[in-house]
Amino acid sequence: MTSQHSDKIPPEFRQWIFFLCRAIPIRSTLTFIELLLGALLSQNGFVTEAYSSIAMRNHWTSYYKWLQNGKWSWLALSRQFLRLLISVLQNDVVHLAIDDTLTLRSSRKAPSSQIHHQHGNKPNLSQYVRGQCWVSLALIGKRRNGDAVALPLLSRLTPSAGNQGKLRAAKTLIRSVLSLLKQAKVRVLVDSWYMRQSFVETMLARGFHVIGQVRIDTRLYDLPAARQASQKGRPRKYGDKWTPKRLAHVKKKQVSLTLYGKVQPVCYYSKIVKARFINGREVRAVWAQLQNNQGEWKPLRLFLSTDATLTAEQVLESYGLRWSIETLFNQLKLHWGLKEAWQQTRQTLHRWVHITMVGYGLLQLLTCVKSDHVEQLCQCSPWRTKNTITAGQIRKGLSRILLHVTVQSWLGVTCQKIKVDRDALYNASDGKTRSAE
Repeated sequence: MTSQHSDKIPPEFRQWIFFLCRAIPIRSTLTFIELLLGALLSQNGFVTEAYSSIAMRNHWTSYYKWLQNGKWSWLALSRQFLRLLISVLQNDVVHLAIDDTLTLRSSRKAPSSQIHHQHGNKPNLSQYVRGQCWVSLALIGKRRNGDAVALPLLSRLTPSAGNQGKLRAAKTLIRSVLSLLKQAKVRVLVDSWYMRQSFVETMLARGFHVIGQVRIDTRLYDLPAARQASQKGRPRKYGDKWTPKRLAHVKKKQVSLTLYGKVQPVCYYSKIVKARFINGREVRAVWAQLQNNQGEWKPLRLFLSTDATLTAEQVLESYGLRWSIETLFNQLKLHWGLKEAWQQTRQTLHRWVHITMVGYGLLQLLTCVKSDHVEQLCQCSPWRTKNTITAGQIRKGLSRILLHVTVQSWLGVTCQKIKVDRDALYNASDGKTRSAE
């Protein structure tokens, strides 16, 4: 590679790769970098396509053996990626989103292949399908234009098709990154399926607040009236119950909020209440309505926040960030190969999927920083009027450079040089990462 071509690659990209190499043994560093770049540039989830995306050093069987029998941890890699996100984004409030998705499979031999209920209600699929259920944890960041983007951290295959498997997997994902977020203010964003007592109480015990949508008929009560001095008997735990008839007579407030990537009118009513399903804990309840494309009001929705100090607008805007994880699933499946990812064992599949997720996350992270090198990579489509910087445009720019060169010519000739570079970069940002831990 010539120095002219090397200057076109963002220097942040090289530094981030060296930072991630801290979680990989020295002897496996070049192999990891080559597979990471191959997964980053390929659009299908096959190792062979990642092998053909760049000029590899070794025979293709070496990379299969490293995925299957290599002495490295995909969990340590994900934790190192979280350290990178914390040091780069530096958010005052860390928003974590948890959700699950299905990858369809026809073989019973696929790891954790089970019959699952297809709750997406897609007309081209039956109600029950065979597939692999992934429970994923993502960190929500902001692009330069203010749009929310979900950066994948961890994904776990549910071993069974029952509902408890997804709840246990979600708790395990949070427990895996808990030590890195002890000093941060964390809000966990979930949909109505994960708003269960066991999950919410576990998050509160970890020191995290939960914001999620619940059923409209969830039993909510006012705070009980102050106990009178002459009153006898046990004090009341709940006040009056909130019913649809009572809610219909409440005057709602209409504002304009930025939700789901655009400014739209919202009609809501908010109040601090006690939720019965979490043993009467005080929460912030927000009953809200949105408008569809025809200007008609949608049915009423109910959102709860365990942090009662938040305003109704903050609850709605925070929960609106959760939708970016749906975009994450769509892009990982269709454009980064999660739908075709196949390995014979559960551990090998986890390793390959997390390498793919880290590659996707690095490209998305480049859209969150201001860099002239990133803008040059995205200038391959002059017909785009706004010249929006996207992960797909960055990948096209990197593929034109990395397709015909070796990784060693860009990153370094020997593993010893990589060790020196990655240790220097890690020590330079050691203060930020240690404060996050």
